[in-house]
Amino acid sequence: MTAPTRRIGSLTVSALGLGAMPLSMGRGEPAPHDRAMATVHAALDAGITLLDTADIYAPSWDTMGHNEQLVGEALRSWGGDRSQIVLATKGGITRSAEGGGRDGSAAYLRSALEKSLTALGTDSVDLYYWHRPDRSIRYADAVEVLAAFQQEGLIREVGISNANVEEIDVAREVLGDGGLAAVQNEFSPTFFHTSRRELEHCGEHGIAFVPWSPLGGTGGGAAAVGERFPQIQRIAEAHAVSPQQVVLAWELALGEHVIPIPGASRPESITDSAQAMSLQLSDVDLAELNQIIV
Repeated sequence: MTAPTRRIGSLTVSALGLGAMPLSMGRGEPAPHDRAMATVHAALDAGITLLDTADIYAPSWDTMGHNEQLVGEALRSWGGDRSQIVLATKGGITRSAEGGGRDGSAAYLRSALEKSLTALGTDSVDLYYWHRPDRSIRYADAVEVLAAFQQEGLIREVGISNANVEEIDVAREVLGDGGLAAVQNEFSPTFFHTSRRELEHCGEHGIAFVPWSPLGGTGGGAAAVGERFPQIQRIAEAHAVSPQQVVLAWELALGEHVIPIPGASRPESITDSAQAMSLQLSDVDLAELNQIIV
């Protein structure tokens, strides 16, 4: 299936991506292997060409790379055109038996990227994000490390995640005009107060804004989004679609640079979400939905 497309730097991707994290962690146990494969294949079959993962998405601290391995395996076992698929992953968060941390040093990021390449089964990552700021170093220093990876051909495009406006501007300054391809922040009807400015700022500067947990997260927010917001439920019923489709179609309408990545651990979930790419909401619908973030 051919889906509407948007741009992330030099990359062309479907208007929605797949957030693969729920296959490995979240509520309950990781998805069974067969269902994980079926979920990624369902996304690809529905026209989704952006697969988003990270090294820390794993059932436990000592299984880092679990999600990347699943995504890589699913892509290799899919019968479609691999050349059209964009792989995105992230590094910079640590996990250990003692807990989690941040490490944006050159040595750690290089080690993380090398492990990600192995887990994904590729020699280059299409889009690589610095996952979260490490407050023990200058923000620009870690961005310079990613720029070096790009020059070496290890990554095609540079992204940052969980970044504020000031950090976006630091990355823009380090990378030069058009160098920062994407910003991935949390954004949904239930979480927008710290990322709406970033969404708008990215639009002003030609940077893709990639909302994670765009439906409200794996803690139940995504499943109950229609219950929490009556206007979403009403519009969903009027269009005879799921509330989740309404949310994703609304987010897509916030700007041509917005590329939500709904998570899924079942084929049915991502197949439903993918239909949001063709859902046409009226101006009246959008005005009512925009009241959520006013």
